[in-house]
Amino acid sequence: MPEAYVFTRYGGPETEALVEVERPVPGPGQVLVAVRAAGVNPVDWKQRTGYRRPGETGEGVFPAVFGNEVSGVVEETGEGVTEPAVGDAVFGRPVEGGYSTYALLSTDLIAAKPDGLSFTDAATLPVAGVTAYDGVRQIGLSPGDTLLVTGAGGGVGVAAVQIARSFGLRVLGLASEGKRDLVESLGATHVPSGDGWTTRVPGTVDGVYDLVGGDVLAEAATLLTDRTRLVTAGAPPAEVERLGGARVVRDRTSAQLAAVAALVVSGDLDPHVTDTFPLERADEALRTVEEGHARGKIVIEVAG
Repeated sequence: MPEAYVFTRYGGPETEALVEVERPVPGPGQVLVAVRAAGVNPVDWKQRTGYRRPGETGEGVFPAVFGNEVSGVVEETGEGVTEPAVGDAVFGRPVEGGYSTYALLSTDLIAAKPDGLSFTDAATLPVAGVTAYDGVRQIGLSPGDTLLVTGAGGGVGVAAVQIARSFGLRVLGLASEGKRDLVESLGATHVPSGDGWTTRVPGTVDGVYDLVGGDVLAEAATLLTDRTRLVTAGAPPAEVERLGGARVVRDRTSAQLAAVAALVVSGDLDPHVTDTFPLERADEALRTVEEGHARGKIVIEVAG
């Protein structure tokens, strides 16, 4: 029987379980993918607690499968689907979770996996990679300008630093002292986090991409003369709008997925997968991210 890692109600880790499930059936405009890898993100455990993305409505349906980004091979296509075809390697955002043997994907949120992109790296792109890409583009700085990325040592931050560098920006990365080597290896200037961190920022800042929210977001805003250059993926819209900034606007399209994949193939973006776990150890993968111990990206690999 296929398996999936789920949460059975809103709450903490005690609500999680690896369970047997029926093989999904693709509907119109959908494909069934045999999952090869699933990216692990903070939003995964937040959804278990009852978190809703901005604009989401409705009650939760349980058991709910964890996971918001996957890669794999098309096993079956739904009505009206001509591309991708059975046997194609793809990656994208699952309809109902991705920590599983199989996942349903909508054809408008899927892209072909290039030959030069591994399944493991591809599984980091639909959420972390695209969120990084969208935010850096939205801030709209010019080559030579300085971008501060808060939370630079996490999955989105690692991608944002590299994408900004590929756009010709000077990058400052706010992260813990323990992630200094990682941030500097990406070509950014490390800014140690903690009390008084803004006094440790060298020079002026032209834009901020915040991935933390809360006090860090408010403090980062004080570094800007133009608050329209303040974008967050770490705080609700109301929180950043009070400061004069904006929430990242995500372009969730196949074209955007393909653009980020091209950056990996060209060598401009390394997803920095620092650890992988099999599906039966999905709990450990999720704890690594939930407890803030991840350096870069964590991925669940599913046996083919």
